Amino acid sequence: MSSEPDGPEEFDRPRADEDATPCGYTEYETKERTAEEVPATGEGAEGLEREVWAALYEVEDPEMPVSVVDLGLIYGLELDDGDATIDMTLTYSGCPAREIILEEVEEAAEGVDGVDDAEVRLVWAPDWSLDLVTEQGKEALREFGISVER
Repeated sequence: MSSEPDGPEEFDRPRADEDATPCGYTEYETKERTAEEVPATGEGAEGLEREVWAALYEVEDPEMPVSVVDLGLIYGLELDDGDATIDMTLTYSGCPAREIILEEVEEAAEGVDGVDDAEVRLVWAPDWSLDLVTEQGKEALREFGISVER
């Protein structure tokens, strides 16, 4: 006699709650972008914008030594009269390091001469995936021991 279940109906596994609501701790601001626009890497940036990008490349994910830019988490950077607005995403909405990463990104941008204030806007579209990791990011992940091959 086999102990294997006859079908998936025999498994008693958790099911999604039909009445579930979005996490109250996450702002689900969505900014529509096309896939061709992300990830933003600062390629071709000049002047102050280039300096801010350089600062963002110094911010690493707290769980692995890869910059948030190379992870493909930055979706855009806007500069306006000393104010920097950074659109970024996270690998998933429940990222436990969210506050640390957001604070470090803002501090990095504000650390650049010419930037008075920085704000990070979390965006969730398009969804982050390994496809958004730059080649440098993939190499850094491999060196860290994380496979990025599909």
